Amino acid sequence: MTTSENAVETPSAALWPQTLVGIGVLLTGLLLAMGAIDISSEAGYGGVGPNFLPWMVSIVLTICGAWIIWEARTGGFRQLEASDDDVPAYWPGFVWVSAGLLLNAALITTLGFILSCTLTYVLAVQGLRRANGQAAANQPRMWLTDALTGLLISAPVYWAFTKFLAINLPGLTNTGWI
Repeated sequence: MTTSENAVETPSAALWPQTLVGIGVLLTGLLLAMGAIDISSEAGYGGVGPNFLPWMVSIVLTICGAWIIWEARTGGFRQLEASDDDVPAYWPGFVWVSAGLLLNAALITTLGFILSCTLTYVLAVQGLRRANGQAAANQPRMWLTDALTGLLISAPVYWAFTKFLAINLPGLTNTGWI
């Protein structure tokens, strides 16, 4: 049997959500490219300027978005197995994770990188714990464990960027250590 004989025929109605995902990824790549235009291309350390990574991400997202659209419009994701479960999305978990990301963006200049990223970690993990049905998710011990884990992740990242790479990230104090 060839691959085309094993392929699952995707109903036409199922192709539109796949196409919309591709359009979303493509537009995200194009919007990032528009933002990258305004970033200086002046070469820094090693001949790479600050606009290198934004351009790379925008190019990859644009290519992926176009590829997803092409896949969707030429028959859909052919090797994708149909879902047997009728489990709906867990929207409260999505809200927890989204709240963490939005609060990070809103509070990073107020709380500093370490505390805002710790808050993001705590809220995201709470959302994932609740989505997984963990009964202990709301216990104070879990909140404390998540906060300590978030600190143990975000503090070394902050120090690596500010002390070793000399990249300015918002801090809580002017000492550069928190």
